[in-house]
Amino acid sequence: MSVVPVVAPQAATTDRPERKGRGTNVMQGGNPLVYAIALVVVALTLGPVIYGVLGGFRTNAQLADKPAALPDPWVLTNYAGVLSNPAFWRYALNSTAIAVLTTLIVVVFGIMAAYPLARYQFRWREPLFMVFVLGLLFPATVAIIPLFILVTRDLQLGNTWWGVALPQAAFALPVTVVILRPFLMALPKELEEAALLDGASRIGFFWRILLPLSAPGMVTVGVLAFVGSWNAYLLPLLLLQGDMRTLPLGVADFSSEHSSDTAGVFAFTALAMIPALVFFLAMQRRIVNGLQGAVKG
Repeated sequence: MSVVPVVAPQAATTDRPERKGRGTNVMQGGNPLVYAIALVVVALTLGPVIYGVLGGFRTNAQLADKPAALPDPWVLTNYAGVLSNPAFWRYALNSTAIAVLTTLIVVVFGIMAAYPLARYQFRWREPLFMVFVLGLLFPATVAIIPLFILVTRDLQLGNTWWGVALPQAAFALPVTVVILRPFLMALPKELEEAALLDGASRIGFFWRILLPLSAPGMVTVGVLAFVGSWNAYLLPLLLLQGDMRTLPLGVADFSSEHSSDTAGVFAFTALAMIPALVFFLAMQRRIVNGLQGAVKG
């Protein structure tokens, strides 16, 4: 019986075009519409700031003749007049002192309040945290009249730095706790257990380990508190008088007293907002990193 060899059919060698991933069809440069919207937002945001800064380098005649033109020639007398004004430096001192006090209170008490809410287990922990979350819904303007009575009559802190710093810090604590709590919860429990086994107390763990690791979040809430205090207007308006007034109030006073000097008002306003703007831009990367850490936590 003869055996017929069976030859296996050769595999098809037809080359098939490789499928391209969907990601290759995406435009490498991004969506032009997104960039266009971003440019519009940037222009609307920075346009008034740039116009005010450049307006301080012009004269009133130049502003009346060509309001949208560049300074020609550049004039420094407006800024020099503001910098030589003792009232400006007095306003700046008050704003700086109140902002520093507010920032210190917010950071210190914020981290102390967020620590037990993040690391301790007790019955009313989550409802207590919701109290801070609900505090985000109530701005200082809602309780401005009771605050005025409490600060001026009961605490006897009217027309003082502390009288403004304490309420500002109290209303900044909710967002501080909401941002700091994820940082503290993200720390591994093994780290705390190892520290306790080495003989460290909870307070020692808090000061030696937890605070250094939570520095990005503390910087974030500190910058937000400082800028918010620097730009505050309503509370200082009700509580401060005379030489204790802050820069936002000084801008309003200078604008009303020198209403015909538009270029001088531009210079005063630009110098009043530059410190907070420069400080915020310098700490922008730390703020972004801190908020990212809070979201990840």
